[in-house]
Amino acid sequence: MPNRHTMNFQLGANIVEKEIIVDINPYQTRVVLLEDGSPSEIYIERRGRERLVGNIYKGRVQNVLPGMQAAFVDIGLERNAFLYAGDIQIDRSDFTFHGQQSELKSAPLNIKDIVKPGQEVLVQIVKEPVGTKGARVTTNITLPGRTLVLMPSVNYVGVSRRIEDECERTRLKNLLEGLTAEQKMGVIVRTVAEGKGEEEFQADLHFLIRLWERIQQKSRLVSAPRLIHAEEPLVFRTIRDLFTPDIKRLVINDREFCEKIQLVAGIISPTLRDRVELYEDVPDMFDLLGLESAIDKALARKVWMKNGGYIIIDQTEALTTIDVNTGKYVGTDNLQETITVTNCEAAKEIARQLRLRDISGIIIVDFIDMDEIADKERVLATLRSELQKDRTKSNVLGITQLGLVEMTRKKTRQCISHTLQSPCPYCGGDGKVLSHETVVLKARKQLMRMISTDASCDYLLRVHPHIAEIIADHSLPQAPILPITNGRTIYVQGDGHMRVDEFEVTHLSSQEDVRHAQTVARAYPGT
Repeated sequence: MPNRHTMNFQLGANIVEKEIIVDINPYQTRVVLLEDGSPSEIYIERRGRERLVGNIYKGRVQNVLPGMQAAFVDIGLERNAFLYAGDIQIDRSDFTFHGQQSELKSAPLNIKDIVKPGQEVLVQIVKEPVGTKGARVTTNITLPGRTLVLMPSVNYVGVSRRIEDECERTRLKNLLEGLTAEQKMGVIVRTVAEGKGEEEFQADLHFLIRLWERIQQKSRLVSAPRLIHAEEPLVFRTIRDLFTPDIKRLVINDREFCEKIQLVAGIISPTLRDRVELYEDVPDMFDLLGLESAIDKALARKVWMKNGGYIIIDQTEALTTIDVNTGKYVGTDNLQETITVTNCEAAKEIARQLRLRDISGIIIVDFIDMDEIADKERVLATLRSELQKDRTKSNVLGITQLGLVEMTRKKTRQCISHTLQSPCPYCGGDGKVLSHETVVLKARKQLMRMISTDASCDYLLRVHPHIAEIIADHSLPQAPILPITNGRTIYVQGDGHMRVDEFEVTHLSSQEDVRHAQTVARAYPGT
């Protein structure tokens, strides 16, 4: 039976170990990783919008683009997937080379020599579809397990860079080379595998090889496009990737999933099984723990720091910019020290926000200008140190001549804002709409254009009520706002259903139209 508790705990400053909070309801699954009582990673999976990264498809090549060294592959999604030549695993023994073999065999092959239109290929999604872009796929299939990642198409052993002890790295590499020698498959040893023995690796490897055999068998039996293997749901990815020995406890509000998690955790380690706790008598666990407000803050453009400074995060399609400001922080008598302290605090917060929001791609940070090289190195060292806590790979390139820090973070899925937000229907995602004055002048221009072609009737101008107020305010310097109409009347209707940046001008071609306008709009008789 699951460990059943009432919600009697608090998340305070005294908590220094990690916790995982899992909230399951009929509409979505949410997972939050807490570090020192504060959210550091948030994962949300909506029903019908499950994660695609890791899914394996049997696809059909639609187009081959030699100029881009890529191909479009139909995998059954709304948009074709994008397959780069460098993401295609090939057997070079099938090709004839002339000249220096060592040079030619390492040279890239042209995409048109690798795949053909209509060809069926087994591919795996490595990047989610974003905007108008389809998913990015690869033929280099990987199957993640608890301790290992199986790579069926290669034959080498890699060890996670987070395992730093050279003796342990050598031990793991030698052990796995022995276990995979017969299968002629490659593996990557995951960080959680540090200190593990042959028995655990053998069990994980056996499971992954059987899974690969089932995938191959299904692929042979179906025609493209078809989903062959779906990545695990969020709950089980959490157990596989996040539920490590340094997790103090995992709290979940669903009995059925709690029992499944305890079963899986018990296989991994009896210690982990005892750390799974069920809180099913709680109306809203996230709200009670203050995590709802934390998610809201993860969407905010401005993020305040503890010392009174703040950062501004702006995401565009091309890159993410982060601006650092001192805000309310006045610091000491030393200006440079104040700036450096603010920048170091910002570096810590930026690293946390990148994880929390799952921001990836190109990132530009505009720290407050620093004169001393030592101060710059101190800030960069702080940023790199904090990024070590991140499971997603990042690369800090340094400070440019303009004083900007360039960095990248590996992109695999859409950031949290893509899940929780959608583009504004008014501004189209630009964040701005036309000013009131601009709308008034555009409406005036439209009226003048229509009057010049037909001055024989009255006109109705429908606008937002705020715009109607501006037109009615004769004290404004733009007067006359409405054009001269040669005796015709312009009716201005304030319509709350209109957007503030839109307007509509119509002819009042009949007496019935005029009478209706007189009841709903204000009349401006022409001169």
